[in-house]
Amino acid sequence: MRSAFERRGLLALAVTAALTVAFLALFALGTATPRAQEPPPVERPPQYQGHGSDAENMRLVGHHDLDARSAYQPLTKYNPVNDQWYTYVGHHAGQAVNSLTGEMEDIGTSIVRVTNPRRPRLVKHIPATDPPGGPNQDQAQMVRVCAGEDLPNGDPDKVYMLRSNGNVSHEIWDVTSPRRATLVSTPVSGLQGTHKNYWDCASGLGYLVSGVPGWGTDRMTQVFDLSDPENPVHIRDYGLPGQQPGGDDPESRYGVHGGIQVGNRFYNGYGTSANGVYEILDVEKLRTGDPEPTLENLAEPVIAREFLPRFMGAHTTFPVLGIPAKDDMDFFWDTRDILVISNESTANECREAHQQVFLVDITDEINPFGISNYKVKESEGNFCERGGRFGAHSSNENMTDDYYRKIVFIAYFNAGIRAVDIRDPFNPVEVGKYIPATTENTAERCIDTNGDAPGGERCKIAIQTNNLETDDREYVYAVDRANTGLHIVAVTGEARQIMRTPVQPNPDDETPTFEELEGE
Repeated sequence: MRSAFERRGLLALAVTAALTVAFLALFALGTATPRAQEPPPVERPPQYQGHGSDAENMRLVGHHDLDARSAYQPLTKYNPVNDQWYTYVGHHAGQAVNSLTGEMEDIGTSIVRVTNPRRPRLVKHIPATDPPGGPNQDQAQMVRVCAGEDLPNGDPDKVYMLRSNGNVSHEIWDVTSPRRATLVSTPVSGLQGTHKNYWDCASGLGYLVSGVPGWGTDRMTQVFDLSDPENPVHIRDYGLPGQQPGGDDPESRYGVHGGIQVGNRFYNGYGTSANGVYEILDVEKLRTGDPEPTLENLAEPVIAREFLPRFMGAHTTFPVLGIPAKDDMDFFWDTRDILVISNESTANECREAHQQVFLVDITDEINPFGISNYKVKESEGNFCERGGRFGAHSSNENMTDDYYRKIVFIAYFNAGIRAVDIRDPFNPVEVGKYIPATTENTAERCIDTNGDAPGGERCKIAIQTNNLETDDREYVYAVDRANTGLHIVAVTGEARQIMRTPVQPNPDDETPTFEELEGE
């Protein structure tokens, strides 16, 4: 057995040895050749990394991320067969993992149940068929829906969805039970482009934006009888004079974007951020006229056609008819028909003309004229610096009594959703806004800096509210181009008061008809 003195000596030796080993290890670390390291990633300045939400007289009700798909068009409709509400979303090109199946798919059409708008639920995603032969085939940007009971020859026990499929075809699907959606028919295929179609349920007429081989533009209008979705009938092809096959002066830069039918009128728009045209067409003449695309036949259904400045387009042409535009006394023609024309911003960080919303008076439809405009001031949120597109894109198109003739909603990209009071169409006034917050899914938007930034480009994260629509329950649905998903909002405050106020028609007066004027 060792003495206490021996034990103290052994402890001192052990401590000395440990200190020596530690010193040598530190010395070795200090003299070793440093390991090569990757340079740290370039961090975005805080103002480039996204933003929170901003609201006035509007509030968020529900949100769905749409599996982080880039979304183009929402459409919310009631399904009378299963007593549910659904939002149908057309998507831009790309691929994403379907959260319902776990499979990577080409992006197509999403169907989201919104019966409870606070808890939207994805129930189906229908991929585009992705045919080979060109870019952007794996997309299905546009979607329209008609209940069979609303179509002249539809099955009353079914609900049908019309969608563009890639750039090559238009399809009709049976979505009565969205989880078991099935293809019903393909009205047309073999195209060179598709986009923003329209389907009038009451007449069954479909206006398909198509790139038909032989025409002098990649977007023109094909008119179909879709009253029986299982048996679509092609009526005619229509475009601007000179775009027809063999035309000697094809106006190829004027590509149609889409239109809206109201009764016997079709309000058609061409262009997005440039080369805009709007026209008013006689539906009956368009439907029954000689379909041979001669100059004379193409001119027959035209009531009015106006060319816009070359730096403006006509993305959406939304007719708001019969606005009782009251003044401080009763005048003749104080009830006005208005065409709300939305341009589309197409360039990031304001590298274009400011794309806005214009109100055109079409009360005398053969002589339309612009009376006012609406825009968001850039200085409100330094939107040009925020990133992505800043400017108008589209308006709602649903003519629900909640908002029609009172409020129009505008998708304004990084400035979000805007509610505009148009009861006095000569002086539109913003009465609400909702700018969604970015999320971890929000994709960056970049511009070329000509070498002034690392990699030659500058990228920022910002919301990109793309298109929107209202339903018949007072809600507004907006989708995001930058993968942030679906936002469902409701109006509050002043905007809600306007919505709740019934439109009061002007009293009958002695306003002469235009025929009476011409007889004077």
